Amino acid sequence: MLTDASLMELVRAERRDEAIALLLPAFRRKVFALAYSFLRDREAAEDVTQEVFIKIWRALPGFDARASMSTWIYTIARNASLSALRARRPQSSLSDPEVMAAVEAIDPAPSPDVIVYMEAQSHEEVATMLAMPVGTVKTLLHRARARLSAAAGKMSTSS
Repeated sequence: MLTDASLMELVRAERRDEAIALLLPAFRRKVFALAYSFLRDREAAEDVTQEVFIKIWRALPGFDARASMSTWIYTIARNASLSALRARRPQSSLSDPEVMAAVEAIDPAPSPDVIVYMEAQSHEEVATMLAMPVGTVKTLLHRARARLSAAAGKMSTSS
């Protein structure tokens, strides 16, 4: 079983390659899902996922276990996703009405319901990963459930 302690033993023994070999299959899909929730582009999410594991490999010796390994990985993934998102934005002015309308239509946060339900993370862990208050995570989850319920209701009445 993969534990933070077993990974730290490998890092301390200067066996970083073995540690990343264990982390990659355990977190690859989760990191990709988080990146995709930000970027909404498969290729860009794959690039970010690869970048995240390179960053993890480089940073493993400095991991100090103040947070769990998964929270640390998700934080790196979130930051890399945000950087990729910023890098692909064209330089536009908010004084342009079309740009302002597009900005207002964007939901800047990935959907926490994906992380809570797919990854079985607590509200607190999701809040840490997404750098948002726990109350915001709970509100967004409530809204997502309401939209899902409404969509399910429309589906049942149309059939």
